[in-house]
Amino acid sequence: MHWIYLLTAGFFEIAWAIGLKLSHGFTNLTASILTILGMIASFYFLALALKNIPLGTAYAVWTGIGTIGTVILGIILFKEPVTAARIICIALITTGIAGLKLT
Repeated sequence: MHWIYLLTAGFFEIAWAIGLKLSHGFTNLTASILTILGMIASFYFLALALKNIPLGTAYAVWTGIGTIGTVILGIILFKEPVTAARIICIALITTGIAGLKLT
């Protein structure tokens, strides 16, 4: 169950990162409110996950999910560049997350 909490925390991290972009420096009220709610939810689920998952592992997985998700959504939503280096880095992050999960 704690890994589900961690995945949920990671998805909320993606949501608040995208919301932060859409808030335009907290000038868009709706996006700003959703961003703050996403931050609260992300930290809440991370805190639940930390009850049984080691801190280093949980934090690395949480930030990894957020990093990969925001890069992919940045490419899809904001037409950010797709380069071989970015794809390789995503693969390396994914490998690191899997390694931490398995150890």
